[in-house]
Amino acid sequence: MIPEIRHQFNESFSPEKYKALLAEIEKDFPSQLDFRVAETPVFVPQLLKIKLLQACNDIIDTLLKDDFKSKTERAIPINQIVPNEDSHPNFLAIDFAVTRDEKGELSPQLIELQGFPSLFGYQWYIGQKYKKFFYHPKNFNQYFNRLNMASYVEYMKKVLLGGENSENVILLEIYPEKQKTRLDFEITKQLWGITPVCYTKIKKEGRKLYYEKEGRKIEIKRIYNRLIFDDLLQNFPDLETEFKLTDDVDVKWVTHPNWFFRISKFTLPLLNSPFVPKSEYLSELRGYPIDLENYVLKPLFSFAGSGVKLNFTKEDLDAIEDKENFLLQRKVKYEPIIEDPEGNLIKTEIRLLFAWEDSAPRPTLVTNLARLSRGEMIGVNFNKNFDWVGGSCGFFED
Repeated sequence: MIPEIRHQFNESFSPEKYKALLAEIEKDFPSQLDFRVAETPVFVPQLLKIKLLQACNDIIDTLLKDDFKSKTERAIPINQIVPNEDSHPNFLAIDFAVTRDEKGELSPQLIELQGFPSLFGYQWYIGQKYKKFFYHPKNFNQYFNRLNMASYVEYMKKVLLGGENSENVILLEIYPEKQKTRLDFEITKQLWGITPVCYTKIKKEGRKLYYEKEGRKIEIKRIYNRLIFDDLLQNFPDLETEFKLTDDVDVKWVTHPNWFFRISKFTLPLLNSPFVPKSEYLSELRGYPIDLENYVLKPLFSFAGSGVKLNFTKEDLDAIEDKENFLLQRKVKYEPIIEDPEGNLIKTEIRLLFAWEDSAPRPTLVTNLARLSRGEMIGVNFNKNFDWVGGSCGFFED
């Protein structure tokens, strides 16, 4: 995105350096890396950074409106409502495609947003590795709001632990040792002392929850929730556990599971910003757009891109019986702007990561994640057998 910096990076890049980066990850965390690391970070110019910040402010202003909860009640499936919801999530992840606007300037367009955590530990780690092994220009930073590598860890500790002892805080997943994000879980444990605990291992006594650690029964006071309800129901529909997510228990959720549904694709039609493509619930359309080729069909209740259709017809839409569970979103044209050493251009998506203290009026932007793609869509399934794709980190111009 910044030609002179891209040129310097590509000139200094070598496959040997990339292999050394991967080897160091393997040395630090044997057999834990289970996703592709892109060969390059993303260098974000100041003008695009300003637009990204404005886009996020537009979105957050909507989330803070008094009627937001009432407008998103339907987002939570009736059999998945978790008691004791708080006033706001503790984490936000907002994904933007990098596009080019009518002026020819780089501009963000919202793709998706989540009231759910992301790779807060791994991004701290991989940012350092990019700086260690590759060219890194001055005055570019992966953190925001005057945070640095050390103060980021301290700030996240406050949000995650909330003043509790780390052993009373768990990272909740289903079979965490098998998850593709298990590397992030291990880094989270090292940074903040939070143990990954499988959903099946939690014990319940009245409204109290416990887990076992080194032969000791330890009370759970805060749950750093990384378990997606949809994943649980789709892949383990008959799983018997002592604790059910919908139980009324004496714990603080970080983030509460209801926010995964409220702040999601369901939110898109509620947003109004030049950086948000037009989105409408399929059930509320008075008529289909005549240029359906310029729209994408998304199921409201899915994750990881499942069920998204790029090409469909009026007849396909007519055949959908539960139209209230789908939306039409105007397609976003990613601008391939990252050049690899062979001159190929690559698309990118930037996820801005927010943490939100319990008592804070607004969330705080802390760091970011970037993803590179050569395929039709961002994601592993669309980028098999390519290089210069995968997970990355953005360094933003100060």
